[in-house]
Amino acid sequence: MEHTLAYAQQLDARDELGSYRNKFHIPKQRNGEPHTYLCGNSLGLQPKNTKQYIQQELEDWANYGVEGHLHAKNPWLPYHEFLTDKMAKIVGAKPIEVVVMNTLSVNLHLLMATFYRPTKERFKILIESDAFPSDRYAVESQLNFHGYENGLVELKPREGETLLRHEDIEATIEKEGNEIALILIGCPNYYTGQVFNIKKIAELGHSKGCMVGIDLAHGAGNLKLELHDSNIDFAAWCTYKYLNSGPGSVGACFIHEKHAEAFELPRFAGWWGHNKETRFGMRDDFDPIPGAEGWQLSNPPILSLAAIRASLAIFDEVGMDALHKKSTQLTGYLEYLLETLLKNEVDIITPKNPPERGCQLSLQLTKGEGKMVFEAITQRGVIADWREPNVIRIAPAPLYNSYEDVYNFVMILKEELEK
Repeated sequence: MEHTLAYAQQLDARDELGSYRNKFHIPKQRNGEPHTYLCGNSLGLQPKNTKQYIQQELEDWANYGVEGHLHAKNPWLPYHEFLTDKMAKIVGAKPIEVVVMNTLSVNLHLLMATFYRPTKERFKILIESDAFPSDRYAVESQLNFHGYENGLVELKPREGETLLRHEDIEATIEKEGNEIALILIGCPNYYTGQVFNIKKIAELGHSKGCMVGIDLAHGAGNLKLELHDSNIDFAAWCTYKYLNSGPGSVGACFIHEKHAEAFELPRFAGWWGHNKETRFGMRDDFDPIPGAEGWQLSNPPILSLAAIRASLAIFDEVGMDALHKKSTQLTGYLEYLLETLLKNEVDIITPKNPPERGCQLSLQLTKGEGKMVFEAITQRGVIADWREPNVIRIAPAPLYNSYEDVYNFVMILKEELEK
C-alpha cells in the first residue's frame, strides 16, 4: 500500500463496486463539495431510488385508497413479504426466520417477552458492561418488571484493556450460567467495534441452559452473518444504519427455525401475527403464523417499508460476499493510513484481526483534546461520529465510500493534529 492520493485513486479505479457510489445522495458542504461521509454506522445515506419506491406507494394511495391493500402495484396486504427473502440473505437466515417489523428496542422487548423467562433459580441477564445504552435500559427494565434485583451480569474487559477476551466470556458463562436466563450481546459492540463469535457464545450459553439473543444494530448490512448456522435463539436490528432505509425506519428480527412452531412459547400477540387465511375472520382465537411472522403485532407502515425495499434491491444486486470483500479492503486501507501517518497520535481500539471487526474503526487520540479535534474535522467537511468519553468512530461503508474518502479523512485529521 501507499499513502498517496494517487494510490487511493488507483484503488478506486479498480474498485468493482465503485459505481454504486453514484446510486446514493452524498451530502454537500456549503461550498458545494461533497462531505467526506464516514457515518454509516449512525445513519446510512439515501439511495437515489428511494424516492421512486416511496412515490409509487403515494400514487397508489392517492389512486386506490383502501383498495391499495389488494390492488396497488405492490399490494400492501403482503408488502412486508416483499422484503423477507432479501433481508434473510443479508443476515444468513432462512426466510421463515426473518420478519421486518417495529423498531429495534420494541423488537427486543417483544422477543424478551418470549425468550426471557426468569425463575427463582435462573433469572440473570448477561450483557457487555459497555453495551449500547438502549440495550441496558431494556434488560434492566425487564429485570425490574419481573421483580428481580441484582440480576445484571456484565462482561468487562480486563484492567487496562478495552476489548473483551473470548476466554473471559467463556469463563463468565461457565461460572454464572446456571443462574443466567438470557445472554444478550451487541455485535459488533457499538463503541469499540469488536465482533464476537456468536456461534461459540450460543454453544456455550445453550450448554448451560441459557437463551441467547444478539443485537445486530451495527452488524446487519455490515458483517457477513450466518444467523441460522449460529444457532442463536433470536436477533434484532435496525435498518437505518448500514441498511440505508432512512431515519427511524422499521427494524427487523430473526427467530431461529427451531422455534418456528413452538406455539406454546409465550408472546405478546397482535392480529398481524395471526393465521393469514383467517386473519380477517375477526372472531377466532389467536392462531400464530409459523416462524418469525407470528411475532408481528400490527400491519406495517408501508412508506417506511418502501424505503427499506429500495435499499435491499441494491444489497441484493451486489451481494454480501462482494460487500464484505470490499469492506475488508477499505477498512484495511484506513487502518494502514492511520498506522503509517498517525501511529503516535491515534490509538485504534477496534480489533486488528479483520474477522473480529466490521467496517468501523474506533479511534482514541493520544494527544490534544479529542472533542476539539473532532469538531475541527467536522468544520472541514468530515461527517463522523463522536462517542463519549473519548472515541471518534469512523465507518467507511463499502456501498458508497471510496478509498479517496478514507485518504481525505486521514489527511484532514493529520493536519488538525499537527496544528
